[in-house]
Amino acid sequence: MNRFMRATEKAAKVWGPADRIDADSPVVHRHDASEKASEEQLSQIEVEREAGHSYAYRRPAKPEA
Repeated sequence: MNRFMRATEKAAKVWGPADRIDADSPVVHRHDASEKASEEQLSQIEVEREAGHSYAYRRPAKPEA
């Protein structure tokens, strides 16, 4: 543990102390086109877990009315 603390102390001397932020401030995440496409694809996949195994399959398409 002492080795780790010495290493972090040296790093703080080189790069300065860690930034402090307000923990109550919201995190802003902007979605780009590839993230939206990925989320759309993942929304069509169902995952089932059984006896330590995971299975994924595509949900059947809903018939359009």
